[in-house]
Amino acid sequence: MSPLGDVIERSIFIMKFERKQIGHLSSFLFCFLVLLSSYIMIRIVFPYMSWKWNVDFLLTKQFIIHLDHYRIAFYTHIFSSLLVLFAGAFLFSSYVLKNFPLMHRNFGKAYIGLILGLSAPSGLIMSFYANGGYWVKFSFLILTPLWWYFTFKGYSSIRNIKIKEHKEWMIRSYALTLSAISLRMYQYLLSHFFYIEPEIQYLLVSWISWVGNLLVAEAYIRIRYKYFRITKTGGAECITTKEIKKLWPVNIIAITFV
Repeated sequence: MSPLGDVIERSIFIMKFERKQIGHLSSFLFCFLVLLSSYIMIRIVFPYMSWKWNVDFLLTKQFIIHLDHYRIAFYTHIFSSLLVLFAGAFLFSSYVLKNFPLMHRNFGKAYIGLILGLSAPSGLIMSFYANGGYWVKFSFLILTPLWWYFTFKGYSSIRNIKIKEHKEWMIRSYALTLSAISLRMYQYLLSHFFYIEPEIQYLLVSWISWVGNLLVAEAYIRIRYKYFRITKTGGAECITTKEIKKLWPVNIIAITFV
């Protein structure tokens, strides 16, 4: 074997081993963080189970809370989105997919059904009444249709057995799901470490919370699938030595250190 071939073979072996170890750790950390976030969201949502109109966020909606369609949309959105957030924690674990495929499938059905039928439509109704002015409304009016569309594409791609496309669309979908968490995180950071007018602050977080997540998701998709292909079973494998050689000499260094 040529020196180049030897380097490539060793690089592939290291990539497979390190990716497996890092993959298990990252999956565990991801599930832990999402479950922790779900717990925090439960604490936020719990007071609304009193069904009173003077609780936290609803205090800012006293001029529209009497509208039946808004109240229905609000309660539908907060309770269904909580379940969506929880279900999504188990959808991106390769361990769950490999060892508990039925669990993955059932959580996936719940995730998709809740978003398409409840969370996104109710969120769209709420968007028309968002606090903060027209630009905030515009942000949420873009977010909710995208959330529905990405989730629908994830559903349609798996129905057509397009595994790679399914994973990519679901990553985008869950990135927007997590905007509920990132919005509150940015609100906390901006209010505690920066002096910004509340109206400007909410305008910023209404866009950053989901645009930032989507940019991270797109970067992750491109990095993850550049040197790995999705198998028919839903796993991932390195591209072959022959395919990697075609990348020489520019990208071989990048492969070695991925």
